[in-house]
Amino acid sequence: MRFLKPCCLLACALINAMVASVQADDLTDPTEWNLTGALVSDGRILGLFRESDHQFTDFISPMTNPVYFEDPRTLTEARAIFINHSLPSNVGGGSVQVYATQLRAALTENLSIIATKDGYIVSESPILNDGFADVSAGLKLNVFKDVESQTLLSVGTVFEIPAGSHTALQGNGGEFHLFATGGTEFLPGYHLVSGSGFRLPTNTTNQNQMWYWSNHVDKKLGCSGFYLFTECNWYYYMSSGNGLQAPIGGGDLFNLGSVGMAGDSAVTGAYGVKYKPGKNLELGVAYEIPYSQRRDLLQNRLTVDLILRY
Repeated sequence: MRFLKPCCLLACALINAMVASVQADDLTDPTEWNLTGALVSDGRILGLFRESDHQFTDFISPMTNPVYFEDPRTLTEARAIFINHSLPSNVGGGSVQVYATQLRAALTENLSIIATKDGYIVSESPILNDGFADVSAGLKLNVFKDVESQTLLSVGTVFEIPAGSHTALQGNGGEFHLFATGGTEFLPGYHLVSGSGFRLPTNTTNQNQMWYWSNHVDKKLGCSGFYLFTECNWYYYMSSGNGLQAPIGGGDLFNLGSVGMAGDSAVTGAYGVKYKPGKNLELGVAYEIPYSQRRDLLQNRLTVDLILRY
């Protein structure tokens, strides 16, 4: 509980500063924004966190595989996420709703803190109940950037703390996430973002080791602020566990430690639209379905996000 107060203060500071930036997008001096408690001074939130990298403002953030598919840019933002996740009939059917907020804060031009998993899970399924999700945080470093060609590459590491509820299939053990993510504008108005990483649990009995590869392609629709996009996610199970006595993978939101998973993989795909009226605001919706015969815990999923960016 000792960490709850500073985390709440940081979240409130980020959200207040970014709301102000949306309302005052044309102001050049952030010290004029008259934020409560002088949250922004010398262009930094709380004197620590700097503005997002606005040299790639035509990019949009990926939406699916939301905990692990990271935007390659150095960002300061608050991202609210709602997920309505339907489960296949072979695992009892029903649905799961997730309410979460991600936070990112730029420390330098190339280094940022990222908090990618938290929230609350509401279940209408026989295989899990309501409860809190695990909490994860780490660092992301931009290692290559070419503004002229609109190309960049970042790497990072995140640790997931098993602070979630066992009733919501969380809290099975700690997990390291090592990743690389990059993006480019490959044609005028067309963007590609690709990310890959390894999920390496500290307890391989209760959790599976996984390798994922996620891809996003979007097309900006003129000057309207709208984007159409498609995404594809591949999940490869590198190890079997002894947690769930059935060969059912947990995908991106869960890690079940299932038996008989080593060497198996699952693929999902999504289509969606985003509205980005300016550099500080994104609103998106995506619909995701399995592409592979293996469905694991996914029948279909609707994801909605709202990003306020500083």
